[in-house]
Amino acid sequence: MSFATVADRDAIDNEMPWEERDVPTTMYQFLSAARDNHGSRPAVSFQLLSSPGAPAETFTWSELHARTTQAANLFRSLGVGEGDVVAFLLPNCSETVFTLLGGMVAGIVNPINPLLEPDQISAILRETNAKVLVTLKAFPKSDVAQKAAEAVDHAPNVKHVLEVDLLRYLTGLKKWIVPFLRPKMTVEHTARIRDFNEAMAEQPADRLTFADSTGDRVAAYFHTGGTTGMPKVAQHLYSGMIYNGWLGNRLLFSNQDNVLCPLPLFHVFAVHPILMSMIASGAHVVFPTPQGYRGDGVFDNFWKLVERWKVTFMIGVPTAFAALMQRPVNADVSTLEKAFSGSAPLPVELYNRFERATGVEIIEGYGLTEATCLVSINPVEGDKKIGSVGIPFPHTDVKILQHTPDGPRECATDEVGEICIDNPGVYAGSTYTEADKNHDLFHHDVYLRTGDLGRIDADGYLWITGRAKDLIIRGGHNIDPAVIEEALAGHPAVAFAGAIGQPDSFAGELPCAYVELVQDAKVTEDELMEFIRPRITERAAIPKYLEVLPELPKTAVGKVFKPELRKMAITRVFNAALKEAGIAATVVKVNEDKRRGLLALVERQGDVDDEAVTHLLGNFSQPWEWYASGSD
Repeated sequence: MSFATVADRDAIDNEMPWEERDVPTTMYQFLSAARDNHGSRPAVSFQLLSSPGAPAETFTWSELHARTTQAANLFRSLGVGEGDVVAFLLPNCSETVFTLLGGMVAGIVNPINPLLEPDQISAILRETNAKVLVTLKAFPKSDVAQKAAEAVDHAPNVKHVLEVDLLRYLTGLKKWIVPFLRPKMTVEHTARIRDFNEAMAEQPADRLTFADSTGDRVAAYFHTGGTTGMPKVAQHLYSGMIYNGWLGNRLLFSNQDNVLCPLPLFHVFAVHPILMSMIASGAHVVFPTPQGYRGDGVFDNFWKLVERWKVTFMIGVPTAFAALMQRPVNADVSTLEKAFSGSAPLPVELYNRFERATGVEIIEGYGLTEATCLVSINPVEGDKKIGSVGIPFPHTDVKILQHTPDGPRECATDEVGEICIDNPGVYAGSTYTEADKNHDLFHHDVYLRTGDLGRIDADGYLWITGRAKDLIIRGGHNIDPAVIEEALAGHPAVAFAGAIGQPDSFAGELPCAYVELVQDAKVTEDELMEFIRPRITERAAIPKYLEVLPELPKTAVGKVFKPELRKMAITRVFNAALKEAGIAATVVKVNEDKRRGLLALVERQGDVDDEAVTHLLGNFSQPWEWYASGSD
């Protein structure tokens, strides 16, 4: 059955309730079914270097099942029970996949972003009470091992550290030189350290040494937020992960697909919509370089990697697609059929440029960590409304609700409210490990409040119009504005500070800040930047623009009114882009549009090439239209 319209989605829903579908219950059953159905077919490939001719290793479904079994047995031998946690602080590599799946089988796996700072990593390790940490052995040009050691030193609950040595992936002269360049470790801790592969090799690969789970349970912790602040930890059930895989198998992938996924395995996007879908469908996923898109040469070699692996389906975020469009399509990409984008809004012009360059339409979707990821997608076989996030998936119920004194009220068609969802990925009442963070998180005790504002149009497509959470999303990473505001507030001359995301044609948003000074105080923007740089530990959160205003806009109760700041930023950024392009047009105002959010109104100041303006401003995800009398 196809998935092109809301009617198609409803027909799949009406086949049977989700609870009656014949799907595995546990991760080990799920992976065992993949082995039985696709044993000798390729499952997962990894290459350390980005060159299309670089060495790579591939594991079949039978081999992946065996390695997962060994990893699970290893973790259980270290005292990890079903309620215990195996954390990993790793870039992408084959061992990351083994740890991820083996951790889910033995206990609860907790992927951690290696870009976080040591205090954030240790906070997550303490919050999840992890017993085991799998991380890198010290390696040139990587600080992961050093971060891990410092974090474990402040997380005494971690009793075992298993190290993955990337040296095994090297050949020739590099393999001989790296041991001499290996960084010296300066932080010591009391956890026992072992080599991950050596320890895993001691375990049987043909059977579990313990009984598999007998039912559904929490099997993963994923931290939310991005590179700043202390992230919250979301709980994922087997059932939610298997639901994501079922969707991929039913609607997107077959065992003939080769999927290129340069996204990190600490993020739900790579794990649930992709890896779980591979298990369900028997498709083959390729992870290029430990850093994925961030790896040396990945963008330059990307199209050649598509040719090498005969890729049919690629995964990315808007910043990655933008970077690819700055490079020629210099290889045979005729096998490429689909491209999927998520994590941030996709600019219209970027969508069009990609289609012109490759002949492939980008499929935009929506998901979130709290829902074990998938919520909606522009249908592969149906109409793709550029700017929307498509049709909610089968067995996913999306409601647009407004909070009122009398309780939640469901919005009418095209009326903006909070996006609230119920599907098998929502762990109702227990989304976060900290019980206090689950308060007021659900409407009717069922519908997860996403914090995103949106609407559903007459055709059933979901549109995101803003964020109630007020986060800054830079290239798919969430930045808490409070981190910037707190750093600025520490300066004696600062009375108020407001941090927002300003539009950016590449990253989607960049952090910027506006400041009001204490009466009679004097300080320059440059001096404030120098003050906050050492106080913001994550470089991604350092404002790209800072401005001192006579007074910040405020609400009736004295809070900084950020919508007005966003209007100022949109006006400034758009006008600068128009001026740089030599286009005689300017943003005269930014209005709050009920359907589209903040809408820039652009007025002609002379002879203007409309197509040039459309092309230029189409690089931003922020909506705009021509200003006409009466449009305000």
